Amino acid sequence: MSILDKILGKKKASGAEKNVSVSALPVLPQEIYESATMELQDIIAPSALKIEPKAINLGDKIARTFFVISYPRYLTDNWFSPIINLDKIFDVAIFIHPIDTSLALRQFQKKVAEVQSQINARESKGMVRDPMLDTANQDLESLRDSLMQAQEKMFDVGLYITIYADSDLELFKIESEIKSILESKLIYLKPALFQQDDGFKSVVPIGNDLLNVHQKLNSEPLSSIFPFVSFDLTSDKGILYGLNRHNSSLVIFDRFSLENYNSVTFAKSGSGKSYCTKLEILRSLMFDTDVIVIDPEREYEFLAEAVGGRYFNISLSSNHHINPFDLPIPREDETAADVLRSNIINLVGLFRLMLGGLTPEEDSLVDRAISETYAIKDITPDSDFANVEPPLLSDFEMVLSGMEGSDSVVQRLVKYTRGSWSTFLNKPSNVDINKKFIVFSVRDMEDELKPVAMYIVTHYIWNAVRKNLRKRLLVVDEAWWMMKSEDTASFLYSIAKRGRKYYLGLATITQDAADFMKSPYGVPIVTNSSIQILLKQSPSTIDILQKTFNLTDEEKYLLLESGVGEGIFFAGTKHVAIKVISSYTEDQIITSDPSQLLSIKKAKQDLEEAEGVEKR
Repeated sequence: MSILDKILGKKKASGAEKNVSVSALPVLPQEIYESATMELQDIIAPSALKIEPKAINLGDKIARTFFVISYPRYLTDNWFSPIINLDKIFDVAIFIHPIDTSLALRQFQKKVAEVQSQINARESKGMVRDPMLDTANQDLESLRDSLMQAQEKMFDVGLYITIYADSDLELFKIESEIKSILESKLIYLKPALFQQDDGFKSVVPIGNDLLNVHQKLNSEPLSSIFPFVSFDLTSDKGILYGLNRHNSSLVIFDRFSLENYNSVTFAKSGSGKSYCTKLEILRSLMFDTDVIVIDPEREYEFLAEAVGGRYFNISLSSNHHINPFDLPIPREDETAADVLRSNIINLVGLFRLMLGGLTPEEDSLVDRAISETYAIKDITPDSDFANVEPPLLSDFEMVLSGMEGSDSVVQRLVKYTRGSWSTFLNKPSNVDINKKFIVFSVRDMEDELKPVAMYIVTHYIWNAVRKNLRKRLLVVDEAWWMMKSEDTASFLYSIAKRGRKYYLGLATITQDAADFMKSPYGVPIVTNSSIQILLKQSPSTIDILQKTFNLTDEEKYLLLESGVGEGIFFAGTKHVAIKVISSYTEDQIITSDPSQLLSIKKAKQDLEEAEGVEKR
């Protein structure tokens, strides 16, 4: 009994005593409040209820219940999956009532006799054989044999679907969509005409089959209705990337168990791409993965501090320096000559980037000057790189200035050796990346130098990766900076191609998909990434991504309308809609929301002040 019923009951009693009509007595909210406690049905009940022949109005929603009346001869596996995965609001109830096998066999005996008598009657009259009767006879005999051998069992199965909508038109569209999907598989539905209340009660999860509209199915076709076979994308091990928005299952993957260890993430600004990446980093660190980040916006500093990592600020005024002439120690499967040759090629690419391009003559001149610069430090293909002192950029300038035809190159190089930019490049390396988590920030670097800085940092990391074989993840945030130049884009692509050999995964993140894809190396980097994550996109880039990832129009609009941390997760040829989730502790560590950061900062200050007062 609801609160209102209890109040009306009391009023009825008092009305009978005083011979007063119940309708004349007002029911005040205060009396309802004081008369009884709130019950569960009062909380969950809709504001209004109207039962019609073909629908039920539940407050602001309209509900309609259907039941299955017919199945085809054969049911394929997962035939119900398209319904389960519909992005609509609906409920499904499946009632399975076992039938005693001995009773089923007696019924089959009668049915077989009926079918065989019809066949015999047609034969005695000389009529052409009826294929439907012959097929039915064969099916009955086969099923009867399976029942007798206990290979199958029979069940009365009721399959009911209740759909919900805000209007009659929307309800009609959902009904048409569900019917068209099922009728294409020769499965037919009917609305519970004048039984919508019983239908709704049957679908509500209380286990009452009030409709009692059943079809007889044996075990094999019954198993094909299993409702939890839906779009699923997960593996047995790895880290949690988020929730599958189709069915709320977990999207768990280990990038190091896939064909390559690379990933790409595309998202517009503010859609949660850095949040998603930091969440993956935090969880990867718990699985013994070393993580190195190239951070263009200083978003990973607090994370590095929280997990005990190292944070290097690369700028013109920074105390952290990287010498591009550093040489890695050759691995067992490499020679010193191979390492030196590879480093010279990378340095030519760096100077091409620094000097705004080189003519073929200048390119050859720079290549020869680099070799001679190493030679003046007694570094040759036969040297032991563990005991050598690498040259500096000023040594390279000195060698280059002594060469004929080098005036133009030297003039452009001076600003890096003696000008305002000399503090960045012309000093020995003093960074140590022997930690589980390393961040190189280039936020304070001038925009003109950012591609150069990112190239040098990436090259330094690559040399360190080749030195020691360990499970590592290299995160390049705002990778479009590196895609602006062919040399930096080419180097990034080479890491994507060769990283697997050195147990390195490359995570490329960008908000400017258009610039990324314009590069001749953009699409190859995407195709060499086993994991691809697309979060909320802007209308200006969605067409490029739709073409690159072969998205349907529905997936295109999903990306346009997604919320923060929502999108599509690709692993190989499969993909699902995903929602990135985190715990409260993770959120406090990785958030970049300015309002949250201010709240955390204020709470920290309040705590420090309280501790200071307590000490005094």
